[in-house]
Amino acid sequence: MKFTFCLPGFPLQDLVFGASVYFPPLFKAVFIGFFIWLVVHRALRGWLYSGDVWHPTLMDLSLFSLSVCLGVLVLVI
Repeated sequence: MKFTFCLPGFPLQDLVFGASVYFPPLFKAVFIGFFIWLVVHRALRGWLYSGDVWHPTLMDLSLFSLSVCLGVLVLVI
């Protein structure tokens, strides 16, 4: 029994599964920014949670967003 998936009118006949995986640029920027954030968060963790910062979670979120922006900049350059 032979099963062929190549039908003449099938709209995705050129699609080969497993040949390539597409990651959108935003995902790449978030991925790069996450690793930048890990380094920055580890360096500033003592200062963030010592009581000097009013809201450490918001500060951490803003550091993450700045890291993603830096990740976009890295991808552009």
